Amino acid sequence: MDDIEPPQNISSTEPSASVEGMVIAYGNLLAMAIVPVFLGAFRSVKHHRLQKKRQKDAARFLLIAIGALTGIYIFFKIFSKAYINYLLTFYFFILGVSALTHLLSPTLERYYGIISNLLPLRKFDIILTEKIEGEHAKTKSLFALNFSTSDIITAALSSAIGVWYLMKKHWIANNIFAFAFAVNGVELLRFDSVSTGCTPLALLFIGDVSLVFETNVMVTIAKSSEAPINLKFPSDLLENGLSASNFAMLGLGDIVILGKFMALLLRFDNSLNRCRNTYFNATFFAYIAGLFLTIFMHVFKHAQPALLYLVPACLGTPILIAAIKGDLKALFKYEDHPSEEQKEEGKTD
Repeated sequence: MDDIEPPQNISSTEPSASVEGMVIAYGNLLAMAIVPVFLGAFRSVKHHRLQKKRQKDAARFLLIAIGALTGIYIFFKIFSKAYINYLLTFYFFILGVSALTHLLSPTLERYYGIISNLLPLRKFDIILTEKIEGEHAKTKSLFALNFSTSDIITAALSSAIGVWYLMKKHWIANNIFAFAFAVNGVELLRFDSVSTGCTPLALLFIGDVSLVFETNVMVTIAKSSEAPINLKFPSDLLENGLSASNFAMLGLGDIVILGKFMALLLRFDNSLNRCRNTYFNATFFAYIAGLFLTIFMHVFKHAQPALLYLVPACLGTPILIAAIKGDLKALFKYEDHPSEEQKEEGKTD
């Protein structure tokens, strides 16, 4: 769900904002689009060894994204906007609290020594098992939950922000949740190989342009949804302060989808053991350049979907560098979790 306001991903709801306000709004949007990719990519390097993902998960991603988008569109067409927004608000409250807790807890645990005298760090396990009777009696684990004091503290803080979001729908609360979604999305949702990443990106590029220009799906969702599925910053902040309402927006899809691909490139860089992140750094700067171009085109009233610039930049850059450096075969053969046959092929090569 990458387009929030038609006909482009980055948009302002009113044209009357001052130049200074526009600069502040787009500058903050740019920062909020860059930081989650950087944080999520490096967090994904630590996380990807802990849980093996199946290749077909990446192939499913496009169908899930389009299905969810179409489903929301149909619901808004059939049911009352108010009821749907109540449902989405509660859903994103739960999801947002979980995402923000997952984002903040490791940081708090790392610096927990500062408050350890007030509240010692303790770790807890909740385990649900089933005892199977019979000749060969055994115990089967059904559920396991591990958490610590830092998780409890961050969950309480995240819940407070969630209540603020529920009560006020303030744009700052929206951005906190959206930022957490973006970082977690880049970290936890992964493409396991370049080949499984290129195809969904290319198809999503085509689908994004089609949904924006050929249908009113994005228009309906943009006008109806109050969920934190986009980052936004008011361009009239200088005039109206925190109660400003003239927003420039950027969809989370532009961040998460491309961030997943850049995180994969960072893991590929690490696999090369060259002490530099050539592919990630180059693609990351290409991503930033694409965002600048999107903003530039919007400011001069020639706005297009952000993915129209971002996908070619982020796909073309690593492929071009790989062709120049002679890594093209290695790039397309790389997998986070190669099969045993591929491991044997790698040893042979």
